[in-house]
Amino acid sequence: MTLQLGSLKLQVLSSICQIIDTALDLEMALSEVLRILSESLSMKRATITLADQDNERLVIAASHGLSPEERLRGVYELDEGVTGLIFQTGKPYVVPDIRHEPLFLDKTGSRHLERGRVSFIGVPIASHGRCLGVLNVDRLFGDEVAYEEDMSFLIVVATLIGQFLSLNEKIKAREEALVRENLSLRSQITREQRGPYIVGKSQSMQDVEHQVCKVAPTKATVLLLGESGTGKTLIARVIHELSGRKGRPFMKVNCASIPENLLESELFGYERGAFTGAVGSKPGRFEDAHEGTIFLDEIGELPLGIQAKLLRVLQEKEFERLGSNTTRKVDVRVVAATNRELAELTERGAFRPDLFYRLSVFPVQVPPLRQRKEDIPVLLNHFIDKVAREYGRSVRFTPRALSDLTLYDWPGNVREMENLIERLVIMSDGDRVDATFLRPYLSQNASSQALLQSERVEQPVRATGISSLSSLERSEVLAALKRNGWVQYKAAEELGITPRQIGYRIKKYGLWPLAGLKAGAQGKD
Repeated sequence: MTLQLGSLKLQVLSSICQIIDTALDLEMALSEVLRILSESLSMKRATITLADQDNERLVIAASHGLSPEERLRGVYELDEGVTGLIFQTGKPYVVPDIRHEPLFLDKTGSRHLERGRVSFIGVPIASHGRCLGVLNVDRLFGDEVAYEEDMSFLIVVATLIGQFLSLNEKIKAREEALVRENLSLRSQITREQRGPYIVGKSQSMQDVEHQVCKVAPTKATVLLLGESGTGKTLIARVIHELSGRKGRPFMKVNCASIPENLLESELFGYERGAFTGAVGSKPGRFEDAHEGTIFLDEIGELPLGIQAKLLRVLQEKEFERLGSNTTRKVDVRVVAATNRELAELTERGAFRPDLFYRLSVFPVQVPPLRQRKEDIPVLLNHFIDKVAREYGRSVRFTPRALSDLTLYDWPGNVREMENLIERLVIMSDGDRVDATFLRPYLSQNASSQALLQSERVEQPVRATGISSLSSLERSEVLAALKRNGWVQYKAAEELGITPRQIGYRIKKYGLWPLAGLKAGAQGKD
């Protein structure tokens, strides 16, 4: 009997090792291990219980002999019942008769109809001294086999499972690292190939870029918040390009620009005869964006009736075309944007609370340009390069013009800047734009205009204004030098001035010792 049992154990362990060696799916592999134990040995039911992702509860990760409902009931606190005790102590536990064990909770309810004695054995699943979960089984062998025999065998099985779980964790961590690396490389390639990318090195825009890189590979709905013209459409495109849906459709819909009576059919499509003029069937934007991304701009303008239908698409991934009873399934990632306060609209009853919460899974606040003025020189150069490729000519700004542009509040944000650069390229006679030529093209914004008026004429007697402007110019030169590794000609290019002019300002503002020291340090490297 002992020889037969020993041979049976070796066969079972060999089969389990083969599964672990070739398994790609964790849950499937664990279920297969339990199946082998059941078919090879006298086992009625078994569970593998693991700590959840937050390490706050124990849940059944695989089972044999339990219905789906019974398995779902198997949730334990870390110190609850026999399973919690084994997890906390890291030691095996034997219950000869579950009817007389107060710690045995039977939360799954799988044994309430059992008649007679049912024995229970649990052993910890550990790896590198850390308890990962618990392997629980009802009595494996017959009464002629001692409990110690069962326990010693289960400890070996649990050790194999622990090694498999540890390996699975390492593979998962490696996959996550590869995803991050791939995302970084994809972002770099996008920049090099002049694809869509976020321009700006201010802390606020670095925070936005960090959030975009985090959420892009996921399936989460994203809500972009910010004033008009801040670049929300570009950010939505970047999210699409950095996701697994790259290469699939990217559909843009401005909810404010389409009449209310046409918006529903535009989004969800229609069938022939759905309304006057519907002479044929037409798919909507959601169908067009299947397996891709749909960008819903100005989502705050969406009528309440359509909001309910959008909520259903977000939750159930299904809808019906206008004039049809046929339910259609769609796989679309939704990125929405608004310049309005959706929370206030919700309080006023103009926006559905359930849709608001569903859209706010991952909100991203895009700052206005006036709050990140250190990005202005970088953005100016970006748009100058862009327009130069389109028109075959370029412009550069004098230091005074650059100062005016930095002082300006940019009420239209990045969109206003892009339009301004295009107008200047068209209207300027040469490649040099000074403050006198620039000022008429700036919007007559009251606060900005007041700042510009204070510097309209350069006069030595106006010491306060000159001092303020000099301080601003010094900080801009210093920031440009830092951003370009203290390489003067690169900083000069960024600021739109010549190397000789930046050299003059370095001396003028006492930056020469800093620049020389940094350059010397880099030379030694």
